[in-house]
Amino acid sequence: MLETNRSELGVMKLTEEVLAIVAGIAALEVEGVAAMSGGFTGGIVDMLGKKNFARGVEINFKDRSIDIYLNINVELGANIPAVTKDIQKKVRIKVNKITGAAVDSVNVNIEGVS
Repeated sequence: MLETNRSELGVMKLTEEVLAIVAGIAALEVEGVAAMSGGFTGGIVDMLGKKNFARGVEINFKDRSIDIYLNINVELGANIPAVTKDIQKKVRIKVNKITGAAVDSVNVNIEGVS
């Protein structure tokens, strides 16, 4: 859990799942991203008809910041370096804007082409 805001009113803490959902949604908004890649368990969840926006996202907590790891599939014909750069920018900005968490790095692993 990451503590991001302490004030006279109390403390705000963010769980890994909340951060992963925000990062996953941001990545899916990038043109050229076909899907998040979550391996075998992610496939089972999809077959059950449930959306898991945290699929394929790993969050590593540091003192007051986070590292984000994303596993994605890109669309056939997409410019992979450009898509990766767009993902890194969008995820960093959106996670910080929505949660206030400081993002140290956004690491993208391309697992497939759809």
